[in-house]
Amino acid sequence: MDQSFPSPASPPPAQRFSLGPRLRAAGIHLGLSAVIAALAAALVFGLWYPTPFREISGGRELFFIVVAVDVVLGPLITFAVFDRRKPWRELRRDLAIVGIIQIAGLLYGLHTVYVARPAVMVLEVDRLRVLTAVDLPAAELAKAPPEFRDLPWHGIHVLAARRATDAERLESIEMAMAGVDIGQRPEFWLPASETKAALLQSAKPLSELRKRHITRSAELQKYIAATGSSDEQLKFLPLFARRADWVALLDAGSGELVGYAPFDGF
Repeated sequence: MDQSFPSPASPPPAQRFSLGPRLRAAGIHLGLSAVIAALAAALVFGLWYPTPFREISGGRELFFIVVAVDVVLGPLITFAVFDRRKPWRELRRDLAIVGIIQIAGLLYGLHTVYVARPAVMVLEVDRLRVLTAVDLPAAELAKAPPEFRDLPWHGIHVLAARRATDAERLESIEMAMAGVDIGQRPEFWLPASETKAALLQSAKPLSELRKRHITRSAELQKYIAATGSSDEQLKFLPLFARRADWVALLDAGSGELVGYAPFDGF
């Protein structure tokens, strides 16, 4: 009599692990995530970090870190949990949880990008400094001129800081040594009516910038041409940036900012 054990029967097709449906589900999820990421990019770079602040304030790197993690992890989790062997109700619940987690992560990431957005560009004696929203707590903003107490949710305030008086000079030096310059102190900000005059007074003729960058004259000309003005109609101010040197281009008559260029202005 045959004493051998029968080999287990193969599971029915419905019970087998299937790679194809998982890949399709993850692919669909990836496509939807890419569309949402594109919409988020339009919001971030269209309103919060317009050119050149995506480079100056590091917004591009921050956004891509947030989105890359969110876009990649969502489809990967979908690939892991998608299983046709599950009851439809259970599968739908798992996918809903994945979607909720991904949306929550994206919203948190966008909030982080939003509070780190450039909100104020302030003239500090002879240079412009960009301040982010997180640099300016509400208690400090209450000391600013009325027109600057509410930070813009898109765009940027352009303003100037006054010089410290004799009575304030020692305190200003101590705070500057601690890393807080006058431009970061709203009580030193000038009203909007005085900003353009202060910018023009500190700005330098564009001819000086050309002399410093003779070997990059053709590149500089592209940025000048983009303003629609000639050298004589423009002035410049150095722009303090995190990773690269920039200058702001001003209309020599009105004091309006008309462009930016990636050049060392000091």
